[in-house]
Amino acid sequence: MDSDGQLRGEIIDKLTHKASVKQRVSDNTFVVFNELKEALLELSAELDEELDEKIDKRIRIEYRDRGKFEAQIQVAEDILIFAMQTDVFRFHDGHEIWKNPYLAQRADNAYCGVINIYNFLADSFKYNRGEDEGYLIGRIFINHQMQYFVEGKGKCSQRCDRFGTRQIDREALVEVLEAAISFALDFDLYVPPYSVSKLVTVEQFNSRNELSKLHTGKRLGYEFECEDK
Repeated sequence: MDSDGQLRGEIIDKLTHKASVKQRVSDNTFVVFNELKEALLELSAELDEELDEKIDKRIRIEYRDRGKFEAQIQVAEDILIFAMQTDVFRFHDGHEIWKNPYLAQRADNAYCGVINIYNFLADSFKYNRGEDEGYLIGRIFINHQMQYFVEGKGKCSQRCDRFGTRQIDREALVEVLEAAISFALDFDLYVPPYSVSKLVTVEQFNSRNELSKLHTGKRLGYEFECEDK
């Protein structure tokens, strides 16, 4: 046993410092996520108004609140789902972001909350195609100082050296949202390789009754991880 109480002291120190930092991160992330919901609602209304009389009425621009930790926007045939994770994470030691001097100043700056951005086909939800695949196209990291970093595909991504140079606010959120929507609209549905589509089960036809309900994804059968639009 540790008669000097050293271990007890370490526990107290971790609770008063590390745990409090993580709690601030969690609080900040929740605040940002609610701001993101408001920005999504406002952006969907603005897009709908700007596109009025310019596009087919069947093309939908629609916001939906999916609960405390999720929200979505449908833009034409795409749905973007924003999902806040309730845990706090630290960048792993091999991540390129550790080259940023902002983290060298204080290791606590590496603790972040995360908001994931997923891209799905609208028809996957419309026709209840439960096996269809969505894609993580970006994730927003927020730390205890409200500094943020965006990791993702194409314009959804930021350089690591930008972390620590700007606090996240409504303007920054709108920039992230517009980049995610733009990427989703450019991220086309590919015809899957013949080898992926050549076998179909009787169950897929009989129990679902619709050919449109077969397994679908924008890059089904392709290596999405290696692509960078």
